[in-house]
Amino acid sequence: MNSPRCDRILACVAFAFAVILAALFNVFVKGGNLAAVPTGAPPAGQASTETSSAPTAPASESPVATIDPTPAKPTDPVSPTEQSVVPDPLASLDPADRVVAEKIRDLLAAKSGAIFASKSERMAVESFYQSRTLAPLWLDRGVENARAKAVIARLKEADADGLDVSDYRTHDFAGLGPDALAEADLKLTQTVLTFARHLQAGRFPYKRVSQNNIQLPQAPPDPAEVLGKIAQAANAGTALDDFSPPYEGYKKLKAMLAQLRGKGPAVQGIADGPLLKLNPKTPMEDPRVPLLRAKLGLGGDASDLKYDSKLAEAVKKFQRANELPVTGNLDARTIKELNGPTGDQQIEAVISNMERWRWYPRDLGTAYVIVNLPDFSLQVMHDGAQAWSTRIVIGKPAMPTPLLSETMKYITINPTWNVPPSIVQNEYLPALQQDPTVLERMGLRLVYNRDGSVHIYQPPGEANALGRIRFNFPNRFLVYQHDTPDKQLFADDVRAYSHGCMRVQDPAKYAEVLLNIARPSENWTAERVKRMFGTGEQDIQLLPATIWVLLTYQNAFVDDAGKLQIRRDIYNIDSRTVAAIKTERGMIEPPHERTREQEVATTGQRRSVAPHRSVSFFEALFGFGRPAYGRSVPPRRIVR
Repeated sequence: MNSPRCDRILACVAFAFAVILAALFNVFVKGGNLAAVPTGAPPAGQASTETSSAPTAPASESPVATIDPTPAKPTDPVSPTEQSVVPDPLASLDPADRVVAEKIRDLLAAKSGAIFASKSERMAVESFYQSRTLAPLWLDRGVENARAKAVIARLKEADADGLDVSDYRTHDFAGLGPDALAEADLKLTQTVLTFARHLQAGRFPYKRVSQNNIQLPQAPPDPAEVLGKIAQAANAGTALDDFSPPYEGYKKLKAMLAQLRGKGPAVQGIADGPLLKLNPKTPMEDPRVPLLRAKLGLGGDASDLKYDSKLAEAVKKFQRANELPVTGNLDARTIKELNGPTGDQQIEAVISNMERWRWYPRDLGTAYVIVNLPDFSLQVMHDGAQAWSTRIVIGKPAMPTPLLSETMKYITINPTWNVPPSIVQNEYLPALQQDPTVLERMGLRLVYNRDGSVHIYQPPGEANALGRIRFNFPNRFLVYQHDTPDKQLFADDVRAYSHGCMRVQDPAKYAEVLLNIARPSENWTAERVKRMFGTGEQDIQLLPATIWVLLTYQNAFVDDAGKLQIRRDIYNIDSRTVAAIKTERGMIEPPHERTREQEVATTGQRRSVAPHRSVSFFEALFGFGRPAYGRSVPPRRIVR
């Protein structure tokens, strides 16, 4: 039904529809802003006949809107400036690599949990591939590249480093489709990361060998660093060698491993034969004598085949050190002990010692002290050469000296020995019950602390258990190096007598060597150090010089003459290392950063102590802090 009112309604609807169409045209076609078009405005190009606030015009007045019956023209194409274009991140890749990159992207998006050893490793790999536009690392134009060939060849020689080749699976890229190529690329990346980690830090956490007597960095390489080095290297296989331990001892063991496996001169052993014994009137002669002399470290003419008194005494000494019947005769048991482990056992010993080298820090600077516990020896290294060496006494098997790395902080002249609570409880208190005068005869003093506990100490002096000098590298095991009044112990071949600390044969010379490294302008000598001997403690600071102390366990090592030396596994560390190598392949995580409190605890700096502050075991053992109640301590000087 037509009426003026109905016409007005239809006209208003038509006008509103036209406004909406114009707004949509501006927004979606021309990029206009919908909010910029006022409500009730006419389409573009048309003048408004009324304002939005004017009353609605009657239908008989001028029309509200005019609709052009001409068909609309097609919309013009949108120019690049009118519409943002998302770039293709893979556009720069070769078509053959691009299809693999797309599959790599899909695998990484799926988190690749079945490929990588840890979340941190997967994240590092994902970041690395993203940085190279997801291009495969081991392919060029879909074909295995030179980088892959070099790395695969190096992995196949992993046994040269004492590692197991079967731990590092490689893949043949030939004939694979894009999906398989992408997976093979990521898997080879993971294999390379595993190899670099094993090469630098070892195959398992050292806690598998000892829970309580080892504290070492054992720091694995950063996966990003490994991948960056490999990607940029001219020879990726050679680049992997940079993750090997830098120590000369490790390099010599690697060369010896090649010899033991038949890739070099074999290690000669003494052959079985008739019993050799001393006959002063008519010395026995045997072709094994020159080799026997060499095994025992004796010189002599290679043409001299006589089993003389000097050789018999050397055999006795060897038998005594190795808990054999001391007869001086070359019998079957002595020959077996002299030859040491069999070929396979020697290889195991070399490999396990190479493994332990991987637990130590890498950057030691220009000076460090290296202790070889099974060899009972200490060496000072400076500027790449041995500056000095000496014999030491180490902890007995029931109280083993730990494996650790720390920095030497200071030297104490005339130290006070504060007896550790374990020795007080387990040895001295029971001895007091048997003999009330035992402590006095030993030069020890007993005082009672305010809490009722017992403190036993020995003041400085010639008879002090620490001797005249103590060398301090604070550590959680509370061990250090020191002098000793028991000089006769250094004549023994097996010198495992202490409660864990190391006794040094010539401490004054040791102090001279260290002080001339740390304080080169002061002209320290052993005689100058000895002139400081007295009754008052004096500390000589080595800081800010950095002298590392490494307590190592090398029961297999190569000597300066290029010969393999095997020492007794006195702490059974080597046997446990061999067992772990055969059974364990655990992930080694980076060590936690030390807290500020831990850093302060190892600075070796002394602080003034409030009168009523309790003294920690560490302070009591090292002889600083508030003295125990009733204890008389001579004044201390600090030489800075």
